[in-house]
Amino acid sequence: MKHFAAMFTRLDQTTSTKAKTEALAAYFRNAPEADRLWCIALLSGRRPRRTITTTKLREWAAERAGIPLWLFEACYPVVGDLSETIALVLPPNTREADLSLADWIARLRALDGAEDDARKAAILDAWDSLGPVERFVFNKLLTGGWRMGVSQKLMTRALAQATGIDEAELTHRLMGDWSPDSVTWNSLIEAPDPTADLSRPYPFYLAYQLEDAPEDLGDVTEWLAERKWDGIRGQLILRGGEHWLWSRGEDLMTDRFPELAQLRDFVPEGTVIDGEVLAWDAEGKRPLPFARLQPRIGRKTVPKKLLKEAPVIVMAYDLLEWGGADWRDRPLSERRAQLDRLVQDLPEGAPLRLSPSVAADTWGDLAEARAISREIGAEGLMLKRRAAPYLAGRKKGDWWKWKVDPLTIDAVMIYAQAGSGRRATLYTDFTFAVWDGDALVPFTKAYSGLTDAEFRKITAWVRKNTTDRFGPVRAVKPHHVFEIAFEGIQESPRHKSGVALRFPRMARWRQDKPVSEANTLDDLKAMLAQYG
Repeated sequence: MKHFAAMFTRLDQTTSTKAKTEALAAYFRNAPEADRLWCIALLSGRRPRRTITTTKLREWAAERAGIPLWLFEACYPVVGDLSETIALVLPPNTREADLSLADWIARLRALDGAEDDARKAAILDAWDSLGPVERFVFNKLLTGGWRMGVSQKLMTRALAQATGIDEAELTHRLMGDWSPDSVTWNSLIEAPDPTADLSRPYPFYLAYQLEDAPEDLGDVTEWLAERKWDGIRGQLILRGGEHWLWSRGEDLMTDRFPELAQLRDFVPEGTVIDGEVLAWDAEGKRPLPFARLQPRIGRKTVPKKLLKEAPVIVMAYDLLEWGGADWRDRPLSERRAQLDRLVQDLPEGAPLRLSPSVAADTWGDLAEARAISREIGAEGLMLKRRAAPYLAGRKKGDWWKWKVDPLTIDAVMIYAQAGSGRRATLYTDFTFAVWDGDALVPFTKAYSGLTDAEFRKITAWVRKNTTDRFGPVRAVKPHHVFEIAFEGIQESPRHKSGVALRFPRMARWRQDKPVSEANTLDDLKAMLAQYG
């Protein structure tokens, strides 16, 4: 744990990508194999399941520190991080335990079925045997709030530097359904057989938002344009007589969409398709709103009623593997041609379609096609260079997303809450309302979109204009109007307003607009009728 905590400190004390890469690479060269595996797992989102609630941890920390719980709770928003708050309030450790990262994780997991008294005793004993930094890292393992300022790409780069294995190859190896319990360092990193795990997906290729004029991309005929559909990006894999469906976030979703199993009868083995999982209407003409797909996302099994109400298809974008061979280096035009032939041979009603290209002779033609995106249930257009290979990660040059402009509405800020981490001293999380007659009705929350200077300015105002407090939340007098941008709107019986927004954020602080001119609930409902 000391070596892991020392590496964590090196990462925390620098913003240099090179320094972070070197620190991680050194750890991967020198740490025990079990600790290396857990480091990779933590940095790729494979955290051990949290076995103790944060409520209990707060109570135990306050008791061990000899302070009332209310005082601990008052410290937490000032520090902005629960793990750090606990580490700071506890008295110094009286002894030291020289256990590895893997040993500490094993101890935590052993508490999963234990009684509260046994859990408490084990946690207090751990706190008493760890130094300040090690204790902070241990608390991160306890709470599951793991952030080291390191992306998975940076971690993979460091791993490549430490092992001499190609970065792209490592990116592929680290995808899929694995945990430190199911693999060894050799089988995951060093084994020469990359097909050992048949379910393993390829790294996804991601696009940047097009900011400049599309004409700057050159000849329109060199580009494939297709709709940007609003569903769940995924890879459909057919190998070894089985099929798997992975999300872009490396979530295995196979069981949530059982209707896709029939594709094993029609799609040959050794096929990997990149596409979008969409809920599709019964007439087979257009996608259903994303809200119809959401109830299926968190389920392991799907009831028949939901299968009937929201049947899904895979809207295929790209062909990554064919006949068991990796096709990613081939030009997009060749991959799409083979994908088209595959889909053409499927029987009618098969839950796999080719995302149609948008024909255009000029960029103006594509601009007109983009303008009707919301009317057909799309978010805009994707622009892909026909000669481009399929790369890994977010790259500029060959793939661009040309989304429609967001919907906007002017709303009044009525509640504010402090952020966390480096923004723990600022009010950054706001609740917004619109007019319903003479009353303000809350309808959404947003926490992004302003500059640090604007957050500091609104924080000073909140502190002077608080009218009530509800725990960490402050009610403020209705004075400030913000333009809220969002990607979609849907009906929601759980919200008082009756609507919910998709990806809301603050587009502008409308200091030029009085509260009386904010939008109304009727305006929201009109948007719901048009776009919901």
